[in-house]
Amino acid sequence: MTGAAVGRTALEGLRVPAEQRGAGRDDVRLLVSRGAEVSHHAFRDLAGQLRAGDVLVVNTSRTLPAAVEGRLGGERLVVHFPTRGDDGRWAVELRTPGRGSGTGRRKGATLARAGGPAGAVIRLPGGGHLVLEEPLDPAGTRLWWARVAGGDVAGLLARHGRPIRYAYTERDQPVSAYQTVFALPSADGSGSAEMPSAGRPFTARLVAELVSRGVQLAPIRLDTGVASAEAHEPPYPERFEVPATTARLVNAAVAGGGRIVAVGTTAVRALEAIAGRPALERACTEAVRHLYLWHEFGDVHLVLPDETAHSPSCASNLR
Repeated sequence: MTGAAVGRTALEGLRVPAEQRGAGRDDVRLLVSRGAEVSHHAFRDLAGQLRAGDVLVVNTSRTLPAAVEGRLGGERLVVHFPTRGDDGRWAVELRTPGRGSGTGRRKGATLARAGGPAGAVIRLPGGGHLVLEEPLDPAGTRLWWARVAGGDVAGLLARHGRPIRYAYTERDQPVSAYQTVFALPSADGSGSAEMPSAGRPFTARLVAELVSRGVQLAPIRLDTGVASAEAHEPPYPERFEVPATTARLVNAAVAGGGRIVAVGTTAVRALEAIAGRPALERACTEAVRHLYLWHEFGDVHLVLPDETAHSPSCASNLR
């Protein structure tokens, strides 16, 4: 089999969720890094890689059906709603609907489009509309601040939205396919535009096994926006909350020499945990060599400290 054929075969595992290929959500691979040492496992065996006293920090943000059809004059658009600002405005991304030709370019897939212009009025389903005001960054063209009139965004998404998806996936999926076992509803209907995907392979059975082995779970919430930043695009605001109980648990574990395992970059961003560059470069090389698949339906990487060279009070990352 050629390298190209191997790549195509591996990519098939990313087109649909693992449970739709005849196995459970935890039927993905787990790459484990300990310093520069790398090993390969099944995700369902995660409990064997952790130990009693570890604190697993999980994101409880639920995934929203954050893509909605819209029209700008006679132009058909798809509007993504990445995040809500403190002033009531929404950061939005305008996309062009896919052309429907070939696998992955069906209804839900979209193509890149520049935002703007300022003052443009985009009609939304149900009679509402949004008005584009200004780019999030003066040098950017993709993400714009906009105000929504004629209806609340939570209700709009609940009635007319669908999950954001990329062209490599085979077809649209129900929003339930994008919810993690940790997801909780919010009082105001807000959530993540894209799934906190590192938490997706967890199952209730695996969580129960981890708890039975003495691994502690600590919730945070970070409502993630659209994940694919353009070149030179600065980070933009994302709403997050670290409960006081989680802060106390994390601080106590660190003070006692325990390990903090942040599930995903969303938890890392909320906690500001840091991984070493040499370890990540080694892991990246191994991941490419073994055709690991990332993003929402793909494999998982557990980064642990090299405890022969570092203090045990070191944050880890499962992503």
